[in-house]
Amino acid sequence: MRKSLEILQAGTMELSHLLRQALETNPTLEDITEVVSLDEDSQDSEEADSLEYMNETDDDWRDRSILEGRNNQWTQEDEERRQRLYDNIVASETLQQHLQHQLDLSLIDPDVREAAQFLLGNLDDRGFLDSPLRDIASTCDHKFAKLKEALELIKTFDPAGVGASGIPEALLIQLERSSGKDTLEYRIVRDHLEDLARKRHPQIARALGTTVERIAEAADTIGRLSPNPGGEFDPTGNPYILPDVIIEKNDDGVWGARLTGEHLPSLRINDFYKDMIGKSGVDQKARAFLRDQIRDGRSLIRSISLRQETILAIAHRLIEQQPDFLEKGPRHLRPLTMNDVADELNLHATTVSRAVAGKYILTPQGLMEMRAFFATGYQTASGAEVSNAGVREAIQQLVAQENNAKPLSDDAITKALATQGIKVARRTVAKYREQLNILPSHLRKSF
Repeated sequence: MRKSLEILQAGTMELSHLLRQALETNPTLEDITEVVSLDEDSQDSEEADSLEYMNETDDDWRDRSILEGRNNQWTQEDEERRQRLYDNIVASETLQQHLQHQLDLSLIDPDVREAAQFLLGNLDDRGFLDSPLRDIASTCDHKFAKLKEALELIKTFDPAGVGASGIPEALLIQLERSSGKDTLEYRIVRDHLEDLARKRHPQIARALGTTVERIAEAADTIGRLSPNPGGEFDPTGNPYILPDVIIEKNDDGVWGARLTGEHLPSLRINDFYKDMIGKSGVDQKARAFLRDQIRDGRSLIRSISLRQETILAIAHRLIEQQPDFLEKGPRHLRPLTMNDVADELNLHATTVSRAVAGKYILTPQGLMEMRAFFATGYQTASGAEVSNAGVREAIQQLVAQENNAKPLSDDAITKALATQGIKVARRTVAKYREQLNILPSHLRKSF
């Protein structure tokens, strides 16, 4: 049961790993795609396999666990294409590697090089050295003077801002490198960064003896700087997400769902080990071992089949419940709960919850989590239903269209939604605005 739940909750990439692991640990399992690839040169074998497939029993069908929607056998050409793709995948360069390469090219004193090497190991993922240099010196054998010289060297490296003690210094390093210290932007960051964050442009203008318009221009320049110099090297910053389900129209204009997973192994129990159990002369312990392995293999195959059937059934229900969303976008996403789908599919709500957890679905409106389809909502004045996601979409549109010189307050957004027939409380608008990472009106104001 635990293994079944693990299979149900696994995403496509995780499932691929679990199946490869099962193939390595369970000798009675085999990958149909690999068997077909080895035998494809023999026409007689292909005809026999086809005949066997047409006459197989329900158990045999489950053993094969051929994913629904998969019409073509995996060919040697497909395997070679996939291998070429894998062979050409290159791990992205890390921040440490990028900085180390620059250090290797630097012509410096050996003691400074060793100190710099030590400091590189103390930088965080953003490229910051957040511990005071004297504290670091007290924990190592490097002299403070050498560490200081090494740190100044690191601050000249790319990307600009590495080696800084935090965001303010990182911004100053970037400004100094681009335009020098004698600029309005540099003085603002050095002396008035907190006021800038709160958009107190008039106060900054009075302190620096300039106009609000000039401060606004400088703020735009500062806003284009990077507060996270090492961010572009973050391996988790742009994760690759593989959809588990794809929703698209067929040639007749009818919406349909299909599972991805062309790269997943298709498992079955090897006939050789099935036959071995019934043969005389097989050691009793070996027979018991094979029996356990076959049982575990069949259980795994059934769990995979159940997972695929459950996810696909849920996807079909989403198509039936959300046609307006598929055609028109997030604004038309209707309220839907997991209990609703569970009742229709004769499943428990927790099963639906596990099935959609961590799964992604590719729709005409983009790639999204399957969980995003399940949300409560509101009824408009016209009687139509709109989900929480639809309300958030409406708020985002209002903010996108607002006058930047007079941004909409939460109360104004609430009234604007009411004119569209969507009645929500002001505190609800504030909560959704925060979820959308939209700043309060006084921080969105442009001068």
